[in-house]
Amino acid sequence: MNATELLMDIAAHHRELEPVDPDLLCLLELPDDLPEQLSIAEAAELTGLTAHTLRYYERIGLVDVRRDAAGYRSYDRRAMARIVFISRLRASGMPIGTLSHYLALVLEGDHTAPQRLALMQEHRAKIHRQLRDLQLALAVTDYKIDVYGGTATP
Repeated sequence: MNATELLMDIAAHHRELEPVDPDLLCLLELPDDLPEQLSIAEAAELTGLTAHTLRYYERIGLVDVRRDAAGYRSYDRRAMARIVFISRLRASGMPIGTLSHYLALVLEGDHTAPQRLALMQEHRAKIHRQLRDLQLALAVTDYKIDVYGGTATP
């Protein structure tokens, strides 16, 4: 199941969710023409992360990266999907420690689903608070633009 199908399935079961913008869906999916294996430079270019960050994620156990015959890192589709997942949660402000805990719960098995759910619900609440704070900051910025004689409408 690709990200689009997964999100459609989620939306079908949660009617209160607003439709996901197709432009955002592309941020969750990997390109169809993605090579079977990517070097660290290619993975960095594709994700927008630095090679240093990718090595760090591997070192702390957030992502499992295989090595090729010469010993170089070789990122497969599964590793890339994990990196995209991690990147989205990091962009939303999830700390590395929380991500590590979440991924450890995943490895423990299905019986940890309630804990994972609680963790994600708590994180979603934080994101909603961040969005509210950003909306207030935007309102203040728009007000000041109007005060200075500009227009705050796009």
